Amino acid sequence: MTFANSGYLLLLLLTVPYIVWYFMARRKEPTMKVSDTQAYQYIRPSLRQYLIHVPFFLRLLCFVMVVLVLARPQTTNHWKNSEVQGIDIMLSIDVSTSMLAEDLKPNRITAAKEVASKFISNSPNDNIGLTIFAAEAFTQCPLTTDHASLLNMFSGVTCDLASTGLIDDGTAIGMGLANSISRLKESKAKSKVIILLTDGSNNQGEISPQTAAEIAKLNNIRVYTIGVGTNGTAAYPFPLPGGGVKYVQMPVEIDTKTLTEIADKTNGKFYRATSTRQLAEIYEEIGKLEKTKLIVKQYDKHYEAYFIFGLVAMLSLLLECVLKYTLLRRIP
Repeated sequence: MTFANSGYLLLLLLTVPYIVWYFMARRKEPTMKVSDTQAYQYIRPSLRQYLIHVPFFLRLLCFVMVVLVLARPQTTNHWKNSEVQGIDIMLSIDVSTSMLAEDLKPNRITAAKEVASKFISNSPNDNIGLTIFAAEAFTQCPLTTDHASLLNMFSGVTCDLASTGLIDDGTAIGMGLANSISRLKESKAKSKVIILLTDGSNNQGEISPQTAAEIAKLNNIRVYTIGVGTNGTAAYPFPLPGGGVKYVQMPVEIDTKTLTEIADKTNGKFYRATSTRQLAEIYEEIGKLEKTKLIVKQYDKHYEAYFIFGLVAMLSLLLECVLKYTLLRRIP
């Protein structure tokens, strides 16, 4: 704890002469004049006699607390390292336009975000990052334990990048996987995991899924692949030129063979999610992975700490007044 106005602490030196004056003055001050005190020598001291000095100490405590309030006590802002049990996880999410299909409610991308967001919220000690990909891949959020910031970035993930032409549409599974590997390869965690979610087959990208899987294996990264979408066909919304939306039944084409090979090669597991409930169960199973010790660097920000001192000052002053005019009242 620090004091913004530490000069006021010098006022505490006044307590020394005040204590000396109090006890010296009381020795000279008679309470009642009597001719002989022999009759009182066998009387046991009363509770009032034991408490006679309490108002003085309460007044002294009040003064000390007021001085501390004037000195403005403050807790310091600082970084601290703490050790937690967790794993390093990169979420690699497909954001191609096919993720707008509505076989999962309300659609694939929204269902994937909702389930993954719950997974993040239920993994407070895990170091989690986010990669998104269509025909290209990039890191939306690097590995972090600041899950509030991660969830804020995650909420802004949509398929607009591909649908508006900001990036090419398509499914570059190898690129999404490679981007996530680049974020995990330097990690010292015992468990390094990529959760790759897609609804299609690799048809874009400079790196093949098989090559990316080999790189993941070399870096001891396990890849859990999720093929999301119902079997058969799915309703896909096509915007009409004059406004409105037309729904067309599109075939669901998930390259389960490639996704299974990626998972097997990296000691992971392939999952097939045909509903939001299944997707939630998959994330819950992945969340039971082996934990490892992580050193987390956290920033703590604190505020003014005068309240408790001010409260003690008011209570001590109030108690002194109550005792002074009730139980310990003096008769002139």
